[in-house]
Amino acid sequence: MKIALQDNKIKMIEVDNVHFAVIKSWNKMKWNRNLKQLEGVADMELLDKLAGLFRLPAHIEEYRHRLHVVQDAVDRERMNPAPVPMYPYPVKLPLYQHQVRGANMALLTFGFIEPNEEHHDA
Repeated sequence: MKIALQDNKIKMIEVDNVHFAVIKSWNKMKWNRNLKQLEGVADMELLDKLAGLFRLPAHIEEYRHRLHVVQDAVDRERMNPAPVPMYPYPVKLPLYQHQVRGANMALLTFGFIEPNEEHHDA
């Protein structure tokens, strides 16, 4: 079995019948008949399931770890009782706490702010 990560997609070829049946049962990957490969979006759920089946290559495992770090940071921000803006948001009126939380989570999710990076106060 060969596996590749390209443009946020997982592509697998030469998958044996047992692994193929298990992976198809998740409904996270589609069979590309022309290229004879399984394809799916490389989200955290799919990568975790694949990691449970076999050892992922180092660069894909690193990507999976990165997704977990970001998700943990978003979860911490979601539960933060006193959020502080991670960026000087370009708004005229002060933001409510839930708005600051949401904006901070968006910055983390879309990769504009690194989870362990020092943040600027607005």
